[in-house]
Amino acid sequence: MTDSPFDPTDGAKNCALVVEGEFAQSLQRETLGVRAGQRRTAEDEHSEALFLTSSYVFKDCADAASRFSGGSSGSVYSRYTNPTVRNFELRLAALEGADDCIATSSGMAATMSICLAHLKAGDHIVCSRDVFGSTVVLLDNFFVKFGVKVTYVGLTDLAGWAAAVTPETRLFFLETPSNPLNEIANIGALAELTRKHSIMLAVDNCLCTPALQQPLALGADMVVHSATKYLDGQGRCLGGAVVGRAEFVDPIRSLVRAGGPSMSPFNAWVFLKGLETLSLRMNAHSASALHIARWLGEQAWVEKVFYAGLENHPGHAIAKQQQSAFGGVLSFRVRGDKATAWRFIDATRLMSLTANLGDAKSTIVHPATTTHGRLSDAAKVSAGITDNLVRLSIGLEARSDLITDLERGAAAL
Repeated sequence: MTDSPFDPTDGAKNCALVVEGEFAQSLQRETLGVRAGQRRTAEDEHSEALFLTSSYVFKDCADAASRFSGGSSGSVYSRYTNPTVRNFELRLAALEGADDCIATSSGMAATMSICLAHLKAGDHIVCSRDVFGSTVVLLDNFFVKFGVKVTYVGLTDLAGWAAAVTPETRLFFLETPSNPLNEIANIGALAELTRKHSIMLAVDNCLCTPALQQPLALGADMVVHSATKYLDGQGRCLGGAVVGRAEFVDPIRSLVRAGGPSMSPFNAWVFLKGLETLSLRMNAHSASALHIARWLGEQAWVEKVFYAGLENHPGHAIAKQQQSAFGGVLSFRVRGDKATAWRFIDATRLMSLTANLGDAKSTIVHPATTTHGRLSDAAKVSAGITDNLVRLSIGLEARSDLITDLERGAAAL
């Protein structure tokens, strides 16, 4: 993040720069979600300005040449410089405790950009088996085609991660908590392993967000976000981001400038509004998810519940150390097969049958035939994606109404 001297008692400066630099470092995360990164224009607007423009006007040819070459500051072209997008980047970087952030058009664009910017033919990735299904498709169907080698290991198998390392290994990529089974990686232990071998560690923080977990503080080099999910919080826009130290973010910024997987200014403005309520929402999602996970665990028609907030979850102790709460996503297996799971889902009336998560509206989905439907049968088995698995993303509705809806599903079994 730009380190600009700032005195909050200086009215003139307060009109231009709201919260950044040393002042930002003195504030709590809830405050940063509301205030960080904003620069007011000459109109002195209170809310963040939305810059819907593709390009910018220069004072003269010398100014244009200087901005294009990086010799002076200022926006050039909204594919890679837009004030609204930069506001979002600075705010998310502040929340994650990062040097910098680069915004992208989607969460998958963020993952793709990490690989394109930091890997070359012959390099090797070690990836957790239970990452998002599209990540597996991206690596196996495309990056492998360009000479990048990929090894998948169990998220919690530290010995497996160590055994997978080769002289060509450049990146560890993982998602914790995992989607949809809520497995928990020991980020600190993996960071120690990657430092030993000079390997980059990228952590997808989609299910927790910086409101509940800060992977950089635990030793990660980069954090990946699908802003589409909880950062927005209302299922309105697509977006993604990578945050981390400048040495890791700068090459990705160059890639985004050249390749163009950029975030829309309008979407960035929507995400800024989402970040203002992120901490409140994540705590509410987490509290309701824990309540419903405990209720599910008492039902005879439920075979198993996957939620790290439950004391019997194998990753519960590590999750308590790494996270301030356990998030809003949980999964469970109904007693039966695919047809049983489909009957259950189709009988619900309140929850939305959609593959998205992180919304104010609770969602329900059958992972084996949707989010992980493109995986081979063997890959599904390896990742624990069974035909009787149901995933819930618990929203902000009344818990009693959600439980009544789940009871509707159970009545159809």
